[in-house]
Amino acid sequence: MTQLDELAIDLVNLASPSRHEGALADLVEARLNAAAHLEVLRIGDNVIARTSLGRRRRVVVAGHLDTVSTGEAIARVEGRVLWGLGAADMKGTVAAMLLLAASLEEPTVDLTWIFYAREEIGRSESGLLEIERVDPTLLEGEVAILGEPTDGVVEAGCQGTLRVSITLAGVTAHTARPFMGINAIHRSVPLLAALAAEGANPRVALIDGVPFAEQIQVVGISGGSAGNVVPGSATIVVNHRFAPDRDVDQALSWVRSIVDPHLDVDSGDVVVLDDGANGAAPHLDDAVLQRLIELGGGAVRAKVGWTDVATFAALGVPAANFGAGDPLVAHHPDERVDLDSLASVHRILSELLSDPALA
Repeated sequence: MTQLDELAIDLVNLASPSRHEGALADLVEARLNAAAHLEVLRIGDNVIARTSLGRRRRVVVAGHLDTVSTGEAIARVEGRVLWGLGAADMKGTVAAMLLLAASLEEPTVDLTWIFYAREEIGRSESGLLEIERVDPTLLEGEVAILGEPTDGVVEAGCQGTLRVSITLAGVTAHTARPFMGINAIHRSVPLLAALAAEGANPRVALIDGVPFAEQIQVVGISGGSAGNVVPGSATIVVNHRFAPDRDVDQALSWVRSIVDPHLDVDSGDVVVLDDGANGAAPHLDDAVLQRLIELGGGAVRAKVGWTDVATFAALGVPAANFGAGDPLVAHHPDERVDLDSLASVHRILSELLSDPALA
């Protein structure tokens, strides 16, 4: 078993659900402080380590410390597979980052390593935003790599996301005399059908040769007050994942084009934008990302979810996702990471950050 294997196991065994990353941040800070070539800063439960070698480029490598709160922090190894909460998302890659941060004393680029808290919950609590509020220069760089699980393939950019609540009005009445009222849940049926039809035929946007398939899904519906009362209102919650050639306003306009024909604003129907975040373009013309793609075998695909590459893109820093672990098993009861694949990610990042061509 390698040093990387052992560290990944240790990290999985150390619980760090969102808002409770302190013990893991302590471990990360202690290991980084042992590396004399790094300047280490702690902001809350976020740990930042930087080199200052006067290189031409600065590369940011960032990964989150938290996991979702869906299971216990228990690691097990079967063959060359590490199982456990956070193994893929993303403690395996965090382990690789920690080892690289300590060992790369003379990288050909200056490096900023960011280990941050609270990625898995509402964005307003993100550790990256906490760092930005304290010192935005800590997030600066020519390019950023986010260690999200990608199975060792570069996943370029990311989609944007928005969530809207659509409330349809009705009139309450006794269910024995429904003709005295208007059933708001019944009113929702044509709208649900229209949303389902759009979800079955997603728009695909080709950006820098990378296809981004959009999605729209109803994720919640509520209404009714009692078993003998015609519902006087019904609320449908919709999540839309949109390609990075649109911003939140444009994506919301598209959603409204589906929803508005089914609304009666005079009766009190309303649409509320609950939250939204723009995506990030692929930025495949960046030299560091081009080299990362080459080292990874040339494959590149779109990141279909939202990640903090968008946070860096909003700061003017091109970014991509690259890490160990299958994204399909993130947050899954069978979450796991192949340790040989993790070793490959460690090797590729080491070669990238030591590449003389990037000096």
